[in-house]
Amino acid sequence: MREIYLDNAATTAVLPEVADAMRPYLTEIYGNPSSLYSIGQKGKRALEGSRNEVASAIEAEPEGIIFTSGGTESDNLAIKGFAYANSDRGRHLVTSPIEHHAVLNVFHELEKQGFEVSYLPVDRYGMVDPEAVKKIIRPDTILISIMLANNEIGTIEPLKEITALAHERGIAVHTDAVQAVGKIPVSVKELGVDMLSLTAHKIYGPKGTGALYKREGIKLAPLFEGGHQEKILRPGTENIPGVVGLATALRLATGNLDTEAAKISALRDRLESGILSRIDNVTLNGHSQQRVSNISSLNFAFLEGEALLLALDTRGIAVSTASACSADSDEPSHVLTAIGLDPVTARGTLRFSLGINNTSEEIDYVIDAVADAAEQLRQLSPMR
Repeated sequence: MREIYLDNAATTAVLPEVADAMRPYLTEIYGNPSSLYSIGQKGKRALEGSRNEVASAIEAEPEGIIFTSGGTESDNLAIKGFAYANSDRGRHLVTSPIEHHAVLNVFHELEKQGFEVSYLPVDRYGMVDPEAVKKIIRPDTILISIMLANNEIGTIEPLKEITALAHERGIAVHTDAVQAVGKIPVSVKELGVDMLSLTAHKIYGPKGTGALYKREGIKLAPLFEGGHQEKILRPGTENIPGVVGLATALRLATGNLDTEAAKISALRDRLESGILSRIDNVTLNGHSQQRVSNISSLNFAFLEGEALLLALDTRGIAVSTASACSADSDEPSHVLTAIGLDPVTARGTLRFSLGINNTSEEIDYVIDAVADAAEQLRQLSPMR
């Protein structure tokens, strides 16, 4: 049976070029980069070279790049680290209800610790209105965290405008850019943000490696106690193979961004038009234009998304109903309910997330498979 992978927003396959770049640091150049002898210093040079590459890809200074274990740790370090280090200036924080759980659950934990959190409303496309920022910030607001691109519906937020408004009031801004980096141009200079999280495994790099950009002058408290690595903000022996993989994947993704984004958005449009023309009562979740190229969130009325997912799996097609981090939850997607879908309707959603290896032939096969599976399931559905 053929296998077609359309869940690239969950994770991606490591590119051969990335694996090749990592391999020497797993088997030959394995020294601790804090060591003074030559095999350790080779690792140190790879570490700093990777830092320069990551910084260049997002138009940051190398000194602002802190390597972490991935997007979740980067988000935690940015939000908790900033809240702890700056609580003397205020204890009010702002985010949105459609953030990834790596952000939302951090804010929930901070609320338990006495911080106040306000949640900016989003419209039916999942977009924050910058004017709402003006209304929600207070004299004691110290941090706003808004994702750059949503991981379920793909909507791109007006982050530059939000950041400008926040900076007028002396408020720092963090963004989870995990789903945006490598999909759209991302420049910390252009966005103006103070902190930005990214990870390797969404851009054909290894799992377990990410980075946090921190602007000079931003004060963070470390989450771990340990050595002096990563400016004491992320102690522990650095993952040299991982950071080399991250830097290589990011260089490839940004170097081919325009070409790959155009190819993938054409395949996404082909998928959507095929499904919408073949199946009744299907609607798009999120913004039709202001979104990343690879994500298509479609709602199928009178169907359970999980049943459709499993039917497609039997046909060799991998998709998801929402974020991979929510796959074990019985609750409807918090993103879909935040944009106005009722819980029953929200459960009829599938997320298709395309990648650089998908083809037109695969998309046509998926369209036929979705149409066939949806028809069969609707005939059995008591929701109809």
